[in-house]
Amino acid sequence: MSESGQSPESAREGAAEDLREGAADAPHGILFVISSTSGGGKGTLIRRLLDSVQGVSYSVSWTTRAPRPGELDGVNYHFVSADEFQTMRERGGFLEWAVVHGNYYGTARSVVEQELNEGHDIILEIDVQGAAVVRQALSPVVSVFILPPSYEILRRRLEARMTERPEELRIRLGNARGEVEQYRHFDYLVLNDEVERAAHQLTSIVYAERARRARQEWTARRVLATFHDPAQHVE
Repeated sequence: MSESGQSPESAREGAAEDLREGAADAPHGILFVISSTSGGGKGTLIRRLLDSVQGVSYSVSWTTRAPRPGELDGVNYHFVSADEFQTMRERGGFLEWAVVHGNYYGTARSVVEQELNEGHDIILEIDVQGAAVVRQALSPVVSVFILPPSYEILRRRLEARMTERPEELRIRLGNARGEVEQYRHFDYLVLNDEVERAAHQLTSIVYAERARRARQEWTARRVLATFHDPAQHVE
C-alpha cells in the first residue's frame, strides 16, 4: 500500500488516467521503454546506447532508495525522501510511479512530455509495472525487455555487485521470475548474454524504429516534392 493508503495497482491506474487526458497530441519523438528484472543489465546497455546514438535523451527517475556506491544524484536517479516523493506525486508530477522492492520509484511527467514534443527520442528505464502503465496510456510506445541468460547468472550478478543486504537480495531474487514472465508484453526482447552483442542489438532497435515508414513520411514527401510532375515535359 502507498503512504496514502492506496495500493500500487490503484495508484498506477490513476496515473494512467491522468496521462490519457493529456495524450491527445501525438508526440514527435519516440518513447522507448526499457525494462528488465533487477540485475538484468539494462543500465549498462542503455549507457552504451546513449554513447553511440545521437539524438536520444534519458529520463532520470526519482526514487526514495539510498544511492549505491558510485551513483550520483541527478545522474543515476533523483534521490529524495519519502515525504518529497509523496508531495510530488500529489501534485501530479509523475507520469508513473510504483513501490518496487520496498522503495518508491517514479518518472517525471514534465521531462518526458517536453522531450517528445520537441521531437527528441527519450528512454525510460523503468520496472515492468511502470512499463505496463506507459504502454496502456501512450501510443505509440516502443518497449524492450532485457532478458538475463538464466536465473543462476542473474543471482551471481546481483551477489557480485554487493549493493543489497541479504534480505534485499532475497526479495529481488524472489520477484525475478514474475518480472521475467512479463517479457511477453514487450515489443522486443534482448538477451543480455554478451554485453557487446546485446548493446548492438538494442542500438539496432532504435535505428529500425526511426526508419519506420510512418515516422519518415515527412522525409518521403520532401523528397517527392523535388521530382517534376510527370505531366510536364522536360526538354
